[in-house]
Amino acid sequence: MSKAPTRPQTRYVCQSCGDVFLRWEGQCRSCSAWNSLVETQVRAEPRAARAVGPGRPGGAATAPARLADVVEPDRIRLPIGIGELDRVLGGGLVPGSIVLLGGEPGIGKSTLLLQAASGIAAAVGPDRVLYATGEESASTRGRIAAIRAIAEGRAEIDTTFASYVDLCLTCRACEDVCPSHVAFGRMIEAARVEIEPLRSRSARLVRRLGLRVALRRRWILSLVRATTPLARPFMRRRVRALIPRGRPGRRVPPVTQAEGAPKGAVAILTGCVQDQWYREVNRATARVLARNGWAVHAPRRQVCCGALPAHNGQLETARRFARRNLRAFEGVDHVVVNAAGCGAQMKEYGDLLDTDEARAFSAKVVDLMAFLDAHGVERPSTDAGVRTVAYHDACHALRVQHVREQPRAVLRTIPGLELVELDGSDRCCGAAGLYNVMQPSMADELGRAKAEAVLATHATTVATANPGCAMQLAAATRAAGGTVEVVHPVELLDRAYRRA
Repeated sequence: MSKAPTRPQTRYVCQSCGDVFLRWEGQCRSCSAWNSLVETQVRAEPRAARAVGPGRPGGAATAPARLADVVEPDRIRLPIGIGELDRVLGGGLVPGSIVLLGGEPGIGKSTLLLQAASGIAAAVGPDRVLYATGEESASTRGRIAAIRAIAEGRAEIDTTFASYVDLCLTCRACEDVCPSHVAFGRMIEAARVEIEPLRSRSARLVRRLGLRVALRRRWILSLVRATTPLARPFMRRRVRALIPRGRPGRRVPPVTQAEGAPKGAVAILTGCVQDQWYREVNRATARVLARNGWAVHAPRRQVCCGALPAHNGQLETARRFARRNLRAFEGVDHVVVNAAGCGAQMKEYGDLLDTDEARAFSAKVVDLMAFLDAHGVERPSTDAGVRTVAYHDACHALRVQHVREQPRAVLRTIPGLELVELDGSDRCCGAAGLYNVMQPSMADELGRAKAEAVLATHATTVATANPGCAMQLAAATRAAGGTVEVVHPVELLDRAYRRA
């Protein structure tokens, strides 16, 4: 008998925060915005009902055949003891009851907690991939359910599980809204270590050469950057569109002396991608910090922060990089980082290495724009040569470091600059480290949505504090027919100072 066609089902999407709900009650349960929910039609049955583990036609399955067998699409039954849940919630539970936390049996930001095999709780957050695909496997709870099934022996690590894990942006929006502060990003990183052996031999070789070898040898990255113009015609079209054109200029000097009354000394991370393709951002960082009374040191022994290896199944490589950076930045009071993904990674060296030294180091790491806002900036006397600027929040600045108002406050000190908000400025642009290369279809969809939001503002410039986001936004807006300049916010402040 043929299966009846699936009928679309109504969902409601909040136009303020982007979360999706089963019912509309006039006010978004996630962000409390009124009259902001609009109807949309999605598939009634998520396509996530695919094999999680092995099982062959005609043979006995050794694992659940459907992800829906592990976690229901619209309601979570918490598979934990009533005593433990009663303790967590403060008492009053009736044995045998089903508890729904957050009040919303849908996929919104109102969090549903589900217990993982290790005893860690996970939350359903504003997952953009889930919204785009309609698949439960693309949600935080869907991935947690699959990870738990692996841990409990009810499923095995296979290519289907790998696809669930790889599709995650690791934007960590789910962590930001989880009341239990579950480190879902770390869970995904650990899962990617486990799926690494499933990749082809050639894929593993390329990843090892790129993430283990090239990132810790600056001369290799310099060679790659120098030969890019020759290699560009032979690159895939999307990769060619992402790589910035032009010469990056000289590296930031090892020491930049403070101007005026000295406030102290800081060290800056120059990075890997930032140091090769966005050197002007590093130079602007040093000039702005010096203009505001800080002596700036750029240790030459530093290496990549380790974010790219950590996000791509190479945790041991990330740990080696972290240890080298601990030595390179030894003795400094502040480590100022101008790239959101790098700052988030370095702030978590304590978790990555699990040592008191690493935790003490992480406490010194601070986002550049947050540092400038906290310690005060000299107000420029002239404008920056641009009038209308839209701001895109990089996920790892907003979700991990909770940096949102600080860059906006700094930009508002520039005379004549009008700062406009993007529709969904907090949503991932699709860059996500190497995601826009590894998952091109989803990255392109997210990039198109972000480009449309940028062009709708009619801003001449968009500012963002992450090199991956800058690449993605520049490529996406060009593809959409726009001529928008993409800059780091510190570049605008630097321009205003230098125009005086």
